[in-house]
Amino acid sequence: MKLQTYLLLLMCSFYGIIQAQENSFIVKPYLQDAEPNSIIIKWETAIDGESIVEYGTSEKLGKLAEGSSYKVTFGASRLHEVQLTGLKRFTTYYYRVKTDKLTSDIFQFKTPPFSGEAEAFNLIAMSDMQIDRSQPDKFNEVVNEGIMKYLQEQFGGEVPDNLALVMIPGDLVAQGSNYEQWNTDFFKPSEKLFSEVPVYPVPGNHEQNSQFFFKYFSLPENGDPAFAEHWWYKDYGNVRIIGLDSNDEYRDLRQQYTWLENVLKETENADDIDFVFAQLHHPYKSELWIPGEEESTGKVVKMLEAFSDKTGKPSVHFFGHTHGYSRGQSRDHNHLWVNVASAGGAIDNWGEFEGRDYDEFTVTQDEYGFVMVNVDPNPADPKISLKRISRGNTINPKDNEVTDEITVYKLNQKPKAPEALSPKEEEIATTKITLKASGFEGGRATSTHTASHWQLATSTNFENPEVDRWKQAENWYYEENRQKDDDLTDEMLARLKPQTTYFWRVRYRDQYLSWSNWSEVASFKTN
Repeated sequence: MKLQTYLLLLMCSFYGIIQAQENSFIVKPYLQDAEPNSIIIKWETAIDGESIVEYGTSEKLGKLAEGSSYKVTFGASRLHEVQLTGLKRFTTYYYRVKTDKLTSDIFQFKTPPFSGEAEAFNLIAMSDMQIDRSQPDKFNEVVNEGIMKYLQEQFGGEVPDNLALVMIPGDLVAQGSNYEQWNTDFFKPSEKLFSEVPVYPVPGNHEQNSQFFFKYFSLPENGDPAFAEHWWYKDYGNVRIIGLDSNDEYRDLRQQYTWLENVLKETENADDIDFVFAQLHHPYKSELWIPGEEESTGKVVKMLEAFSDKTGKPSVHFFGHTHGYSRGQSRDHNHLWVNVASAGGAIDNWGEFEGRDYDEFTVTQDEYGFVMVNVDPNPADPKISLKRISRGNTINPKDNEVTDEITVYKLNQKPKAPEALSPKEEEIATTKITLKASGFEGGRATSTHTASHWQLATSTNFENPEVDRWKQAENWYYEENRQKDDDLTDEMLARLKPQTTYFWRVRYRDQYLSWSNWSEVASFKTN
């Protein structure tokens, strides 16, 4: 009897050893939903076991937190989730995760500041990293040769000291219902980044509204409870980030727009918030790929424009879907449009699909890369600065080249209103003329002339102008600057009506999106 008991114990022990040896990380630790006093850490193992995080303010760790695990599929793997609470704001922590005898390396993260604290920070926005079988390692390259290398060369030190978070407006994998792709195509290439910086994605069409998206990500629970994690917001310092779902089943839901309207209304009176960033997958307009456009995104854009007009708080909408970079701005509002693709998906090359040169966009590039955003919360003059860090394409590779950048201040300093020089109270003997205005004088010492808005009408109220033209200093379309050599102080008009009195005016904009007042109205008559 004793021998049988001994053999049984030996077998159980042996089975336990084998089980421990068989357990392994499917998805290594990654960070979610960081708050000044808390953060969520998740990882996936091949089989079940305890969910433990050891952590502390040094590599000695010293504290321990337990969580829970749940199934991702019908198989044996388990997704572990542990929330650390009682943390100190804006503090570096070290951590490792344990599932029985399986132990990770030691990583680190940094908690956010409270809203309203004047702490500068960086974030990255990128999208559409779903695998391209002809370039299967592209996302790995963008993360490790792009982001990680760029951070080290520009700032040195540790990643969490230089990067607060990553936004992803959709298309993380090629087929969201394919369980293996989440590990091999998304988490494995990005494990060095997301183990130390929290990631905040929204679903794209390739996620297919899959359960895997909503299991793998623990997003803020401040959206509509009936549509958990489809829309949400996250505050970091003086920025409010809003995540939205622009996919078929959700893009036209009244509940999403009602929620967004309420969040924006609450943000109007949030003195700690200076900027609003929204991310959603589909573009309202797309210069590289018109079929990818979605009218519903235009509704979001108009809501953000109205918010910025009312509050003076600049807004940005980040998107993807079109596999290339675009940066534009609303004409009459302090609002940026930024396509942050492609971080891996096959490039939508110039001429490959139907495109269009939209007035809003200053630059469009058929290249891989990511967008770095620096937020400077200086209470006297808050600003955001965006840079496109390009990896080029297969024909013209680039090594983290800055190919576009823009800075936007919360507090506008208007350029001086231009003077309408000619024609002015004249009679013109032709129906083809050139309007001429004075030179540019900026509101800031660094201001430059980047846009002009011309209007021509047959009455002085300009409600229905005959000509309404917005010209920008740069218009990079199909690898050509279509505004080259235009100094923006004159505008040629043709096909005017004879024997008609016309009234005209112009205003100037600087590179910070600040418009001057309109010039005084000038007039002329055709004969």
